[in-house]
Amino acid sequence: MLTLKSPKNATLAIDLAPMSGAQVLTFRFQSNQVEFLRAHRGSPIVMKPICRSIIKVLEYFQIFQYPLKKEEIERFLDCEPDQDLQGALDELIAEQKIFALGAYYAVVPDSSIVPRREEGNRIAVKKMKKASWMAKLISKFPFVRGVMVSGSLSKGYMEEDSDVDYFIVTKTGRLWVSRTLLILFKKIVLLNSRKYFCVNYFVDEEHLDIEEKNLFTATELVTLLPLYGKQQYDDLVANNQWAWEYYPQHPVQDKSQMFENRMSPLKSLAEFLMSGTFGCKLDAYCMKKTVAFWKRKFPEMEHKTFDLTLKSRPYVSKHHPQNFQQKVLDRLEERMNHYDQQVQEMIRLRSL
Repeated sequence: MLTLKSPKNATLAIDLAPMSGAQVLTFRFQSNQVEFLRAHRGSPIVMKPICRSIIKVLEYFQIFQYPLKKEEIERFLDCEPDQDLQGALDELIAEQKIFALGAYYAVVPDSSIVPRREEGNRIAVKKMKKASWMAKLISKFPFVRGVMVSGSLSKGYMEEDSDVDYFIVTKTGRLWVSRTLLILFKKIVLLNSRKYFCVNYFVDEEHLDIEEKNLFTATELVTLLPLYGKQQYDDLVANNQWAWEYYPQHPVQDKSQMFENRMSPLKSLAEFLMSGTFGCKLDAYCMKKTVAFWKRKFPEMEHKTFDLTLKSRPYVSKHHPQNFQQKVLDRLEERMNHYDQQVQEMIRLRSL
C-alpha cells in the first residue's frame, strides 16, 4: 500500500520505471482527494523515431507558417507508415511538443495560422487556373519540352502578391535560347511582371538529375505539379528517386491534369531556324550574356554562393539570388538540434 501526502492542489509524478519498467503515473491532490491524471508506459513518447519525424515535418512547414493535416503529415514522414501515427500525434500533444488546431497540427499554439492557410488555399485554387493557362503559353515557345509548377503554388498555397514559379525542361543544347526568349517575352509583353510568369529553374532533357540533393530540393521535387511534357516528368522522377528516399510515403503526382500540345508550325519553324551550328553558337552567346549580367547585378556575392543560387551551366539555369534554400535548411537544422538536445537531456535525467 502506498500513502501519498502533498499540499492542496499540487501535482505529483511517480516514475515506476526504475523499479518495474512499468510506467510513469501522474496524480493531482485536491483537498483529501487524489485524482489520477495519466500514465506513460516505457520511455517518453518524444524519444520514438516516428515522433522525431513528425516534429521534423511540422518544423519544416512552420518555417512557412503552414499547419498540416494528419494525411499531409503522413505524406512527408521519413519513416514507415505501419507505425501508430495518430497515437504518436496524441502523445506529442499531451507532451505539448505539438498542438492541435482544429483539423491541423503545428509546433506552435498559434490558431491564427489556420485561417491564413485556408485563405491561401482558396487563393491557390484561383491562381492555378491562370497558371495552367500560362503553362500552355510557355509550352509553345521554341525548345520547351516540359512545364511544371513549383514553389508555394505546388503546395496548394498562395498569397495575393505571390509569384507563380515554373520548372522548365528544354531541348538539350538550346536551354539558354529558350530561357532568353521567355525572359524577353516577360520583359516586353508582360512589362517584367513575375506574378504569373516566374521562370526561374531550367534543365535540359539529358540532365534531369538535380545535383543539390537535400531536404529542400526533395520537397520541391516531390511536390512539382506537371502540366506539360508527360515523358519529361516521368524521366525527371526516374532520375531523382533519391527525393522519394526523403519522403517514402509521398506519391508521384497525378498526371491527369497534364496537356500535350502538338508542335505548331511556328514553333517548328523557329526551332529549324535555330538548329545546327548557328543555334549552338546562339545558345552559348545567350548563356555568356546572362551570366555577365548577373555578375554585374550581384558583384558582392561570393563565388560559392553565386554558383549555388545562380547556377549556370549549358544544361541548367537557376535564378534564386535570395538563397532561400539555405535559409530554410539552416532554420530547420537549428530547430531540430534544439529538439534533439531536449531529448538527450530527458534521457540523461531518466538515467540518474
